[in-house]
Amino acid sequence: MNVSVDLCVVPVGLEGSLAPWVAICHELIEDSGLEYELGPNGTAIEGDWDAVFACVKRCHERLHGEGVPRIHTTLRVNTRVDREQSFRDKVPSVERLIQC
Repeated sequence: MNVSVDLCVVPVGLEGSLAPWVAICHELIEDSGLEYELGPNGTAIEGDWDAVFACVKRCHERLHGEGVPRIHTTLRVNTRVDREQSFRDKVPSVERLIQC
């Protein structure tokens, strides 16, 4: 089953910017070969269910391995079985409606 997720990983117990930690997860997502789009408050990822959730797990494992003691992750999950739809299809479909 394919899945589209919105992933927001927040290290807890550390001071400073989240950017270095986001960059580590970005590298892992990039290496996964999954479709993704980095956003200001999270990253959209889509692909096979097992591959997407394995990627999320790798992010947690890597950050813990880098010394992050605790991670709070928000994950919104979307599946659709009636037709194929990429996360990149969703915004244009709304934009067409609001430009009427």
